[in-house]
Amino acid sequence: MSRLGTIARRTFLIGSAAILGGVAFGTYAYRKPHPNPIAGAGIGAITPYVLIDPQGVTIITPRAEMGQGIQSTLAALVAEELDLPWNQVRVMHGPPAAAYYNRGMLEEGVPFAPTDESWLAETARHAMAIPAKFLALQITGGSTSTPDAYEKMRAAGAVARVALIQAAARRLGVSADTLRTEAGAVIAADGTRIPYTDLAVEAAESDLPAVPPLKARADWTLLGTSLPRIDMVEKSTGTAVFAGDIRLPGMRFATVKMNPAIGAAMNSYDASAALQLPGVEQVIDLGHGVAVVANSTWAAIQGANAVIFDWAAASYPATTAEMRAQIAAAFTADTLNATPRNEGDVTKSSGQTWEAEYHVPTLTHATMEPMQATAHLHDGMLDIWVGTQAPGFARAAAARAAGIPEENVTLHTTLMGGGFGRRTEVDATVYAAQVAAAIPGTPVVVTWSREEDMAHGMFRPMATARIKGSVIDGTVESLDLAICAPSIMETFAERFGVPLAGPDSTLSQGAWEQPYGFANYRVTTHRAPRTVPHGFWRSVGASHNGFFHESAVDELAHLAGVDPLEFRLRQITHEPSRKVLEAVAEMSSWGTPRLNRALGVAFCLSFGVPTAEVIEVEDTPDGIRLTAAWAAVDVGTALDPRNIEAQVSGAMVFGLSAAINGQITFAGGHVEQQNYWDYAPLRLHQCPEIQVRILESGGKIRGIGEPGTPPAAPALANALFALTGQRARELPLDAAFSFA
Repeated sequence: MSRLGTIARRTFLIGSAAILGGVAFGTYAYRKPHPNPIAGAGIGAITPYVLIDPQGVTIITPRAEMGQGIQSTLAALVAEELDLPWNQVRVMHGPPAAAYYNRGMLEEGVPFAPTDESWLAETARHAMAIPAKFLALQITGGSTSTPDAYEKMRAAGAVARVALIQAAARRLGVSADTLRTEAGAVIAADGTRIPYTDLAVEAAESDLPAVPPLKARADWTLLGTSLPRIDMVEKSTGTAVFAGDIRLPGMRFATVKMNPAIGAAMNSYDASAALQLPGVEQVIDLGHGVAVVANSTWAAIQGANAVIFDWAAASYPATTAEMRAQIAAAFTADTLNATPRNEGDVTKSSGQTWEAEYHVPTLTHATMEPMQATAHLHDGMLDIWVGTQAPGFARAAAARAAGIPEENVTLHTTLMGGGFGRRTEVDATVYAAQVAAAIPGTPVVVTWSREEDMAHGMFRPMATARIKGSVIDGTVESLDLAICAPSIMETFAERFGVPLAGPDSTLSQGAWEQPYGFANYRVTTHRAPRTVPHGFWRSVGASHNGFFHESAVDELAHLAGVDPLEFRLRQITHEPSRKVLEAVAEMSSWGTPRLNRALGVAFCLSFGVPTAEVIEVEDTPDGIRLTAAWAAVDVGTALDPRNIEAQVSGAMVFGLSAAINGQITFAGGHVEQQNYWDYAPLRLHQCPEIQVRILESGGKIRGIGEPGTPPAAPALANALFALTGQRARELPLDAAFSFA
C-alpha cells in the first residue's frame, strides 16, 4: 500500500518510460486518456493496470475487495493475456483516479430491460461510456466490476505482452515474430529466456500497437478455472491489512458518538466523566456528536459511553408505525415516480381476481467489520487508510473535512470486511479526517462501536407494494404492481451534491424488467417522503421488489391451480431465464413428494443475471428448519466458477438472514437494534446446504455479487406457504413463523 502511495502521489503524467526502475502497461479506450495515476515523478507510463519493476509484476486492480474475490478475478484478466503464472501475480488496489472510472455503473441504469438487445438498447448502453468517462466514477458496486473490466483489463495484459516482446526483439536482434511468451518470460527460438522484470525499462521504449487480438476462450489457462484467491493466505493467517490495522509511531485510537436521532443537532455535551477514565485523552466536538481519543480503542469506547449529551430531536417520524403510515399515504398521483412497464389493460379481469398488500422493513448492512478509518495529517498533507467502495468520493470528502486541497490527500484503499453498499458512503472517512485535523501530527485510527455502526447506517428503505392480478386458463391475465418507498437516490444525491434528474430507477429495480410475457402488465412506483438516510443495500431495489413480484406470481399460480414452477415456465420465453428455472427444478427434484417438507421457488432477473432458487423447509418439533437450497444462475461467461458459487451462496444467505430476522425499527426517532443479538444473521447451524449451478449462455458477461439475494426471501416465503398453508406478506418472517 505504501509503495503504491509513493508512486501515485501527485504524479499525473502520460508517456512510456520506467516507473522507479519499472514500467506500467495497459491500454485506454479513448484517444485522450485520463492522467495515469501510477506514473512516477518526472517520467510517465502507458496506462494504469500493469506495473513491472525489479520485484516482479504487479497488477493494479481498481475495485474494492470486500471479500467477494474481485481483485483475484480482475488480476486473472490481465495475467491471462500477459502469460503470467498465477503464482507470480501480485495485486495492489489502484489509487483514487479518473482513469479507473466504471462505465458499467451507468450502463446498468439505461431504461431498457437486460433482455432487450435491440439496436436502440445497445446503442444507449454503449453511449454510457461518454458520461461515465466524463464523470469518472470509480465505484465498486452494482455487480459491474467484472463486466466493466472484462475487455479493458485483458487488453492491458495483451499490450504489455507485445511491448515486452518488442523489447526482447531489439535486445536479441531478431524479429518479434520469432519470439513467444511463457511463464512470465519472453522465449527466443534458441531457448533464450528473458524474464519480464529484465525487460521492463526497454519495453517502455516500445512503439506500442493498438490493442492486439485477445486470446480465444479455447486458449485460456487461467480464466474459466477456479483459482486460489490472491488474499487467501493473508486472510487465513490474520495478516491481511484492514483500515484498523495500520500502526504508526505515536498512534492514538478514537471512536465516535453521534446523535441517535440521525442527522439532528447536538445541543450540548459534558465530557468531564469521560476525561477521568484511564486512557482517555481528549474529546473532540464534531458537530452532530463527538470523537473520543484515547490510548486504546477500548478506552475510547468506554469514554464515549461516559459522555453526557443533550441531543436534539429527530426531524423524521419518530416511530416505525409512523414511517409505515407515511408510505401508505404516499400512494397518490402526486407522488408518482415512474411507470416503467405498462402493457395492455390491467383492469381486465374476466378470470379469477386477487389483490394483496406486502411490506418490508428498513434494513441495515451490519458488515462484519464496523466502519473504521486511519488518518494522519502532517505538514499540510493527509494520509488516510479506509475501506471504501468509492475512493474518489472519499478523497474529496476527506479534503473538505480536513480543510486542505484534494491534491494534498493520499487515500489508501484497504481490504474491507464486507461492504454490501455501505462503504460507498464517506462518513467514516470524514470523521477520521476531522479527528486527524484536530490533532495534527498524530496518526489516529477511528473505529465505530458495533452499536454506533448499527444505529447510523445508510439504510435500505422500508417499502410497501399493493398488487392486483387475475388468472384465466392457467396463466396470468393481468398483474398490476404498485410500489412505494422513500427514494434511495434522493438522499444519496443530496449527500454527494449530485442532482437527481428524473425518476429513481431503484424504486422499480427487480420488478419492471422481469421476462414474463403477461398480456396485461403494469409496474408503477411512488416516492414516499424521505426519513432517515438511505443507501445502497446488496441488490438495492431488487432486494425487496423480488419479494413482492415473486410472491405475487406464486399467489397467482396457486389461484390458477398450477404448479408454481410450471406456472413460471408457461409465461417466460426468454431462453436463459427458462433454463435456470429448468436447472433448479432438476437440481431440487421438484415435484418429488417429501415427508414433512416442502419446496418454494422464486426467480429474479437482476443486474442482467437470470437467477432461480428453490428452498426446502421442514416442520420439526423444534420449529421450521431450512434443510436445503438450490440456485441456478447464468452469467454469460464464467471466469472463476468456485468464486461464483461462493458469491451466489453468500448472497442467498444474506437474503435469507434478512428475510427471517432482519429489521431496523425506530422509537423516539432512535434505532432500537444494537448488535447482532437483535439484528441476527443466520448462524451456521441454521443455514441450509446450498448447491449452485452455473449456466453460460455465451451472452454478455455479467457480475454476480448481488443477483443471488433477491430470490431468497420469496423462495423461502413460498416454501413456507407450501408447508403450512400460511401466506407471508410481510418481512421478517420470524414474526409469523417459529424457526428452529
